[in-house]
Amino acid sequence: MVDQLEPMPSDWQRALAIVAHPDDLEYGCASAVACWADAGREITYLMVTRGEAGIDGLEPGKAGPLREAEERASAALVGVSAVEFLDYADGVIEYGLELRRDLAAAMRRHRPELVITLNPADTWGGTYWNTPDHRAVGRAVLDAAGDAGNRWIFPEAGPEPWGGVRWVAVAGSDQPTHAVDVSDGVERGVRSLMEHRAYIEALTDEDPEAYARSIVERFAQEAAPRFGGHPAVTFRLFPR
Repeated sequence: MVDQLEPMPSDWQRALAIVAHPDDLEYGCASAVACWADAGREITYLMVTRGEAGIDGLEPGKAGPLREAEERASAALVGVSAVEFLDYADGVIEYGLELRRDLAAAMRRHRPELVITLNPADTWGGTYWNTPDHRAVGRAVLDAAGDAGNRWIFPEAGPEPWGGVRWVAVAGSDQPTHAVDVSDGVERGVRSLMEHRAYIEALTDEDPEAYARSIVERFAQEAAPRFGGHPAVTFRLFPR
């Protein structure tokens, strides 16, 4: 008997998605964002870096603006117009007080009920080592969700404390608990990943559309047996 996933909560209006790099949300999560945006929910993206160290053949000063533009175009395809960047250096993010403070400040500004981030575990699937940036940002997001509501932690970060984060949803987790039916969002999820053309072309010789479609559709279909046969994006949900 395959353990079934619970539907993600739907009684919320504002979400803040915080990840390390442009493209982190597009490997599946963007399909769920498209469905949420269709339902009238407000989602803001926050990138901790501009992904400037992600393209071997392109110096960071040129790669950063290119990847920022790709992320803004990608976000627009799934209904997200607000995309912010914190300008931490790509590849060398450190978990610590500075990162927690900046993320808590972002939560206080945007006042989300749902916060979304990426797998902070050491590995993907118990096999592939996760990157330091993903681990640092994911862990800091989980901690900052509590910091944001405590007026005595990072009082200099302002504005007023926000204790309204009700859940943190971790995408890409090896231990998902919840899912979103993305039957109406997969195609836009594919197109959103395709917008990262320069990055994809640096990663693989495969056609960008074929590459994006194979990944986004495969992840959604792999989750289907645990979610009533529907293509789905999975999350590990942490109530606050």
